[in-house]
Amino acid sequence: MKQNLLLLCLLLCSASLHSEVLWQDFRVSYLTGNHYRLGDNNRDIYTFEHAAATSWGDSFFFLDHIRPDSGDVANYAEWAPRWSFSKLGLAEAKWGLISDVTFATTVEMSSQTTHLLYGVGFNLDMAQFRYFQVNLYRRNNEKRSDNWQTTITWGLPFALGDQEFLYDGFLDWASATQNHNANLNMTSQLKWLLSKALNTEDKIYLGFEYVLWLNKFGVKDRPNLRSDEYNLNLLLKWHF
Repeated sequence: MKQNLLLLCLLLCSASLHSEVLWQDFRVSYLTGNHYRLGDNNRDIYTFEHAAATSWGDSFFFLDHIRPDSGDVANYAEWAPRWSFSKLGLAEAKWGLISDVTFATTVEMSSQTTHLLYGVGFNLDMAQFRYFQVNLYRRNNEKRSDNWQTTITWGLPFALGDQEFLYDGFLDWASATQNHNANLNMTSQLKWLLSKALNTEDKIYLGFEYVLWLNKFGVKDRPNLRSDEYNLNLLLKWHF
């Protein structure tokens, strides 16, 4: 099943190679915090991100390079391309708040496992938000039973006086499986546009990331194994 889905994604991607890139954004960020669960509490994380809108849909990729105090360095990546019904001429996809419907996919990649998510995504027109998306996935998991996931992402710019800020993030809720508990991960970033004060062309943000992750990785929180994570990190992010 997973091989067939990966093949479908590769075929869609190959068909999109000659598409037009409407906009793209590269980002590099640094996070540091000391309230992580299920592993070393203290970690530095370096993240590379790429986001783009194209003539066929949109795409988001990130790679986390994780450096805990223990020295056990790890990498984790996700790639989430979505194919737009309206851009591809498959259907008129505007109803109420819904501005578009997509075939949504995500590949989660680590050294231990690869998971493939597929389903339907919705772009919503929400006042003041730069974007607001809801994705409903079926998770095709490696080494455990398949389950369901809902992912919400948002970006909300705002200003206080002449200072610019951005509040963005995501919320993942994944259903329980035979050997994993349901879990909820809400990760959001509150950032101040530092580069405006520095008078530089590239966007540089300074702020905080807060992680609320209940039953992290589907591991039930209990007194002898705390998996509920409440984690505030210092953040520096550069867009170029």
